Amino acid sequence: MTEPRTGIEIDMVVKDSIKALTLYERIFEIHRIEVANFGKGLSEVFFTMYGGRFHLLDENPDYFMFAPKDGEIKSIWMNVFVPDISKTFEKALTTGCTVIRRVTEMTEFGVSNAMFADPFGYNWMLHQI
Repeated sequence: MTEPRTGIEIDMVVKDSIKALTLYERIFEIHRIEVANFGKGLSEVFFTMYGGRFHLLDENPDYFMFAPKDGEIKSIWMNVFVPDISKTFEKALTTGCTVIRRVTEMTEFGVSNAMFADPFGYNWMLHQI
């Protein structure tokens, strides 16, 4: 008998999961698990990033799955600990992401952080310790 699987998976609805995966791969160190390209509204992808598991799903109103809308207040963001914050942040900006907060060093705490919004409606906070 196998042990039950445990862990957390972040599920995110986006306009186009394949395009979102392509963007995230240009920013972060991602390991693809599965890419199911079934056409607009039906595609989904699974990947891991720095130990976390993500599941991107295409927006599909028939299944009440809606991507974030422009101008909506975001009450959640992804907090990612990265090995090189400046390099990762620069990659985000060159792929069309928008600055929320530039890299800020908090030397008294031994940490740097930055924040950006991606074109799919999600906010990402970066940390380097």
